[in-house]
Amino acid sequence: MLDKILGKKDNDKEVPDLRKDGKKSDSDIGGRLKDIVSKATEKSKDNGVKNGDLKPPSGKKMPRPMPKPRPTPKPRPTPKPRPEPTETPRLKPPKKPPKKPGRLGGGLGKVPDDDRRTLVGAAVFGIILIVLVGAGYYFLVYSPYQESLNNAKNTKFSEVNTYFKGPLALDPQRETLLAQIDGGSTPEQVLAVDVIGPATASWRVYQSQAINTKKDPYNRVMINYNATGQNNLIIKTQDAQTLVNAADATVLSNMEIQTPDTVAVPIIISRLQAAGGLINVGDSVDIYLSTTNGTAANQTTNQTNQTNQTTTTPQTNSAGVPQISGSTVLAILRAKDSGAVAANLGQSQDLAINQLTMSNSRNQSATTDVESLLRAAASRTWDEKTVNSLLNSYGWRLSDFERASNLGDLQVQYMVVLEVPRQNALFLMQNSNAVQLTLSSQNAPQWLSAVLKAKYG
Repeated sequence: MLDKILGKKDNDKEVPDLRKDGKKSDSDIGGRLKDIVSKATEKSKDNGVKNGDLKPPSGKKMPRPMPKPRPTPKPRPTPKPRPEPTETPRLKPPKKPPKKPGRLGGGLGKVPDDDRRTLVGAAVFGIILIVLVGAGYYFLVYSPYQESLNNAKNTKFSEVNTYFKGPLALDPQRETLLAQIDGGSTPEQVLAVDVIGPATASWRVYQSQAINTKKDPYNRVMINYNATGQNNLIIKTQDAQTLVNAADATVLSNMEIQTPDTVAVPIIISRLQAAGGLINVGDSVDIYLSTTNGTAANQTTNQTNQTNQTTTTPQTNSAGVPQISGSTVLAILRAKDSGAVAANLGQSQDLAINQLTMSNSRNQSATTDVESLLRAAASRTWDEKTVNSLLNSYGWRLSDFERASNLGDLQVQYMVVLEVPRQNALFLMQNSNAVQLTLSSQNAPQWLSAVLKAKYG
């Protein structure tokens, strides 16, 4: 009880009194009360001194106030348990950091106005210079170079399309060449792409296969050459293969090989139209067309009269190529006016020596009608073999003798049976009076070949 009045506790430690200047504290109750009163008095004095009402007496030392006890720290509150989330937590997108101002803007803000104007002018001048240099390079260097490159590519593309056409339009070699041309980076590289070589190889393979598949039972083919308009040339398969092996793509791409579809057409022509009558069975002839234009009427009028004038002008094929090439002569008949033969040959010789006379005379005459002989042979009145041996190729031998003697009947007519393509049969029949048969020196008959060899060796 006494300890409680004195303010002591069991666990309290003795705290030294800083206000006692080495004096012992009173242990009785009176001394304790005295100290409490003195403390209250000192507090009132201190308050008065702070307020400016009281002043400490001079010469008297103020007691030193006791330090306040340290406040006991408050206990930390226990954290409440967090409630369990009902939903799955989601990650929030990270916040973008604020953009920092550009170096140029930040730098120009600290540069003086004169220097900043100089920098801006230099930047504008640099941009203009770059634009001018780029435009000059484009228009003076790049654009002409690209134009020449495109022209080279277009030239090669046209060449490929010219040679790879028709049946070779989908040839794999064509796609390869187009890829090589398109991949060229310089005009020289593009123009160096070879188109003729691959095209020639592909066309030779195709035309050789066409010869084998389109030949007729007589080993012939018909060739149409579209470049010059030379159509319906009938030749042997061996000659056609030789032509294919010797030609390149410029010729083979315009050549079409077909199966011959021919008919025999008879025409009656003059000796001039029949190659001078010097054609025989089996010869190959080219047929040209020579026409006359009688439809042009020029009307001339003057003050006194009016007349109609019609002019005829011979015209030939302007292309210079035959209408039908390689037509075969199947038969030839000469007019029967040449079949009347009357010949008389007489020879006499008289010799007289001293009343000795010798005489020698020889007389030979012949009167023959070839038409009568033919009829007699056909009726078997005469021996057929004898007549055949006498009159075999009579018309041809007569024409050949006339050629050798430089003397003959120029007004005689011939009927010639020609083998022509079916599509040209109507043309030949309608223009039989204007056709001209010619012999080619490349496939010359025997008499023409003998003359050329005698001349040129």
